[in-house]
Amino acid sequence: MAHGIIGSHYHSSVLASRVAMFAHLLFLSTAVLMLVWLLHYRGGINIQSEDPEQIFNVHPFVMSWGFILLIGEAILAYSTIPMDHRAQKMAHMMIHLVALILGIFGVYAAFKFHDAAVVPDLMSLHSWLGITAIALFGLQWLFGFVTFWLPGAHDGTRAAAAPAHVMAGLAIFLLALCAAQTGLVQKSAAAASVGEMKLINVTGIFILLYGVAVASAAALRREFLVG
Repeated sequence: MAHGIIGSHYHSSVLASRVAMFAHLLFLSTAVLMLVWLLHYRGGINIQSEDPEQIFNVHPFVMSWGFILLIGEAILAYSTIPMDHRAQKMAHMMIHLVALILGIFGVYAAFKFHDAAVVPDLMSLHSWLGITAIALFGLQWLFGFVTFWLPGAHDGTRAAAAPAHVMAGLAIFLLALCAAQTGLVQKSAAAASVGEMKLINVTGIFILLYGVAVASAAALRREFLVG
């Protein structure tokens, strides 16, 4: 019986690692697709440009590379970083912090574009979902830092808060994915060519697959720890 449980734990652990590696491949593929779209079809990325479109391009670039993809990598840190738990926790926290900072910068880029193009702020579902995701993510990071990193928290409190922290983190990650998909739908509808539209759609599929892979790896790891 014990041998069967150990074998099941080992199988879940190995499967979680393999799914995490697949997520890393999706990370690279999504990042490349996003760059091809912004550089080839949309004229480049420049927050200081006098062209409002180049200013806007900073937004999807930063929010994909610097927010969504990094959140996923932070979630995967426990499955892919071959170090002790404390080092994994530090990497998890710091990657999330970088994602938060870049996410805020991405929101700034969107507001700057609206000012340059004289477009009203916060009029779309995409913007509502994105602002909500950023705000909740910031609160989640502060909660995790106070509860799991500062020395004052009791071990019992940390153990009780851990499941809620994990579930909230995954929920916010999925909310960010939804925000990305709605943004890509807007840009796909306004694409200048069929080629650009198809590239945007493929990028959206890869972002979705990345989210599924990250959530699956996290679930498999959770099963390994709890089971």
